[in-house]
Amino acid sequence: MTKLQESGENYLETILILKNKNGNVRSIDIATELGYTKPSISRAMTILKNAQYITVDDSTGYISLTDSGYEIAKAMYERHEILSRYLISIGVSPETATQDACRIEHVISQETFEKIKENTGNK
Repeated sequence: MTKLQESGENYLETILILKNKNGNVRSIDIATELGYTKPSISRAMTILKNAQYITVDDSTGYISLTDSGYEIAKAMYERHEILSRYLISIGVSPETATQDACRIEHVISQETFEKIKENTGNK
């Protein structure tokens, strides 16, 4: 499997969020959620499928995370949630905290993230 770029991690996280919210996920759902074009999403889904992070049901078009895709999505979602809460707790507005957490979650080291988790009571 190939190392994912930030955009790939975002797609996997979005698939997880949409699956939890709606039950099933299609490319159009991802395009709507992220505000991207259908061709951009289609290209990204092909890359994620070829890298074995997702599967796409041929008859329904439903997208599912593979085990490896789920692990990445879950890790990104955890980082996003904890970082958002942390930033809000130090006085950052919720909107800015959410936007910043989305950027930080991809570049923060595991060591720093673990220390933030510890210091926010999320062990």
